[in-house]
Amino acid sequence: MDAQTVVDAAKRLEAVGLNRGASGNVSVRDGADMLITPTAVPSVDLEAGMIARVAIAGDGAYSGTLRPSSEWRFHRDLYRARSGIGAVVHTHAPWCTVMAVARKPLPAIHYMIAAFGGPDIRMADYARYGTEALSHAVLVAMEGRNACLMANHGMLTVGATMTQALWLAEELEAMAHQYVHAQALGGAVVLSDAEIADAALGFASYRPGA
Repeated sequence: MDAQTVVDAAKRLEAVGLNRGASGNVSVRDGADMLITPTAVPSVDLEAGMIARVAIAGDGAYSGTLRPSSEWRFHRDLYRARSGIGAVVHTHAPWCTVMAVARKPLPAIHYMIAAFGGPDIRMADYARYGTEALSHAVLVAMEGRNACLMANHGMLTVGATMTQALWLAEELEAMAHQYVHAQALGGAVVLSDAEIADAALGFASYRPGA
């Protein structure tokens, strides 16, 4: 994966309404480094030459013309913690953010949740953006999962490829939308752990971009 992959992903998130302006950030693993969107640049203005390169084993030192996203820490720490992660997507998607500001984790209201590694999407504790505390909270919420919500902030997904991470981001936003509306109708019905485990068997061979 290369810098253009990052640019294309950021622009897609804006095009499908999962992000806007300079909010959110995306990255890909590139050998011992990660390539990540720069800070404070709207996605519509992004070009490959603006993408920052940061060493995964490092302390945030970067190469490139622009500084990396202020939230580079949780990207780096996810790559450090899980060798199978090849891409990280963080957005302020509207319905996920509704749940995040209400601090409501997402239960198993649809079998698609099986694609995320378990029967729920956890809520990462609140910490100011860009801090080590936020990175720690994200790592805890992401244990055994491919996504989390971030309290009073937004959402995050990971994948072996950018295609997978984007797919999960769109599915997560769809489930958040479904959950909020089902609650307004009197309450969403939650599937059992056994039902989600059964659905997970099917997802073992259904992985876009694999």
